[in-house]
Amino acid sequence: MNTSINKNLIRKTFPVLEMTCAACAVSVESMLKSSEGVADAGVNFANQDAWVEYDPKLTNPEKFQTVVRSIGYDIVIVEENKNEIKEAARIKHFESIKKRTIWSSILSIPVVILGMFFMDLTWGNYVMMALSAPVVFYFGKNFFSTAWKQANHGKANMDTLVALSTGIAWLFSAFNTIFADFWHERGTHPHVYFEAAAVIIVFISVGKLLEEKAKSNTSSAIKKLIGLQPQTVTLVSENDELKEVPIATVQKGNILLVKPGEKIPVDGIITSGSSYVDESMITGEPVPVEKAAGKNVFAGTINQKGSFRFTAEKIGSETFLAQIIQMVEQAQGSKAPVQKLVDKIAGIFVPIVIGISILTFISWMLWGNENAFTYALMNAVTVLVIACPCALGLATPTAIMVGIGKGAENNMLIKDAESLELAHNINAVVLDKTGTITEGKPEVSDVIFKDENDMSELQSVLLSIELQSEHPLAEAVVRHFENSSIKSVAIHKIESITGKGVMTDYNGQQYFVGSPTMMKEKKVDIDAHLEKRIHDLQKQAKTVIVFSKNGIARMVLAITDKIKSSSAAAIERLHKMDIEVFMLTGDNQQTAKAIAEQVGLETFKAEVMPSEKAAFVEELQKQGKIVAMVGDGINDSHALATADVSIAMGRGSDIAMDVAKMTLITSDLNSIPKAIQLSKKTVATIKQNLFWAFIYNIIGIPIAAGILFSVNGFLLNPMIAGAAMALSSVSVVGNSLRLKFSSI
Repeated sequence: MNTSINKNLIRKTFPVLEMTCAACAVSVESMLKSSEGVADAGVNFANQDAWVEYDPKLTNPEKFQTVVRSIGYDIVIVEENKNEIKEAARIKHFESIKKRTIWSSILSIPVVILGMFFMDLTWGNYVMMALSAPVVFYFGKNFFSTAWKQANHGKANMDTLVALSTGIAWLFSAFNTIFADFWHERGTHPHVYFEAAAVIIVFISVGKLLEEKAKSNTSSAIKKLIGLQPQTVTLVSENDELKEVPIATVQKGNILLVKPGEKIPVDGIITSGSSYVDESMITGEPVPVEKAAGKNVFAGTINQKGSFRFTAEKIGSETFLAQIIQMVEQAQGSKAPVQKLVDKIAGIFVPIVIGISILTFISWMLWGNENAFTYALMNAVTVLVIACPCALGLATPTAIMVGIGKGAENNMLIKDAESLELAHNINAVVLDKTGTITEGKPEVSDVIFKDENDMSELQSVLLSIELQSEHPLAEAVVRHFENSSIKSVAIHKIESITGKGVMTDYNGQQYFVGSPTMMKEKKVDIDAHLEKRIHDLQKQAKTVIVFSKNGIARMVLAITDKIKSSSAAAIERLHKMDIEVFMLTGDNQQTAKAIAEQVGLETFKAEVMPSEKAAFVEELQKQGKIVAMVGDGINDSHALATADVSIAMGRGSDIAMDVAKMTLITSDLNSIPKAIQLSKKTVATIKQNLFWAFIYNIIGIPIAAGILFSVNGFLLNPMIAGAAMALSSVSVVGNSLRLKFSSI
């Protein structure tokens, strides 16, 4: 990693081609990291992607491609149709493996039959040599070419093990066939292992074929998301002509027509027409949303019965759908903390195996019987064949990919693997009230005046103040008064009292708008009648706003925010998972208590300022808790950043997606226990995968070396070792895919 670079870094992701094992990914990653101008890089073997953080003044993607090609791989550096190129390369690679597997199988069948049942035929060895040669050196040439390129850079990978084992076995057998007298003169029968060399190539090819097929299934979430965007759109020209054009040609400002049943191609604003749009992809809500002129529409959502025209506002990578795809891709390419350890093991695994193979050969030569050389060679080859870093390398990323993909299908956008891995340890959840427990759509339910004679003036001044306020509750007041005939007046200066309210002067009169607590601080006089009404409204879990003029409370407004239907059930489920749940709100104590009682919460904190939310999270962390903060991602951004796992609820705003490690693009609070459950199942799958990958090698390598020979005379056939090696990778990927079909 180059440290002498400036801070003007950019990060790009490139599909990597021709990788065959986890050690390949480690090799590509180390080469990229050591390149000049690169601050950091990472390669994910499971989804065949590399990300590079680099200084564009010092290097560029063309240099990365040159470096990667030098060790036998390639990367896609063009931006346009990157996913299509990657998919085409994957299909081509899959077809190539399929062709190699079929032809090597056809040629290997007679070799196996001769080697197993007709080994005494005088011409049998020559036929086996002729048929196995193309299997090993033509259909298996990729193993040798990649191993050679790796060796030139002092590296080794799975291809190195395959090339060494099959090459040595074939050359040894060829020598024994051509120079059989060499062994006869020494009183030893010359053994040949053409069938072992050929079948190893076949089994590994079959394993790779199944592995590629399974790996393509782990990225199905991305394919589904990409499939939500149509390839062509109907463009409305300046003279009102309709023309079907590719989506890539759409520009900002273009007018597009969407017909009934079509997918919306880009983000925009409706200019004419109306319809209902299925936005379940974004919101998780099954009911289509009414759309008319001035309303926003989003790429990937589906138009229902009506048709409309809209102006393209965001295109290409700017669309909400593209952001979701990018987040899922980055998350699937990110590495869980446990994966970093696995990568280190994979990086030294192959050299260790080669060392064990050499040690096996030496041990058999020193302590073997009269056929010591044959046994030494075959056991050394078997060690090389059975050792498989692929299963180890696939254990974590395949589970992460499936887990994040399943999350995306369930309206859970998980930003990185670390948060997915960490979420299973959550034992405390902090919930923001507004928009999380409640609908987040406050409405004015009550308006009470001290004296109804000055109603008109008070309402006009209050409307004018709230029109200039950024507080969410101000919108409810504005909506309420705008539905009546009240008109605003000209107010030029408003002073905000952070987290409490506002004040202004109008026509020489001083006005305050804020909570009852603020009114007491400002020594505002509230008469007994209004005081009683305030108390009653707060008991009903309503938020109370007091409007004062010249130090006397003149009006009281009650604003209510409906509790989501899913809140109580979700909180109950979290409690059953032994997770403590806390509610934080800026509302008063009575309102907070009423809401808490309705949803089954015992612990809450009222009248909390935005900065105090982060302090509360830190306080829980000091107690040793793993804390998840759930909020809207805007006023809760500090607390979200402080939490161990940050979760943004709601419609998935840009700010929420930037701040939170998880974004739940649905209003259903049940998504929180679902996300935690998904994490638990993903981590369990990772542990299972790693267990089987490690156990396989821990048991398999000693058996391959011949440790059981002195006990019961058992020696592992290299062909069986090849089949077992292939099966280990497939079993790990298959176990990860089980997660895809599990319930959360």
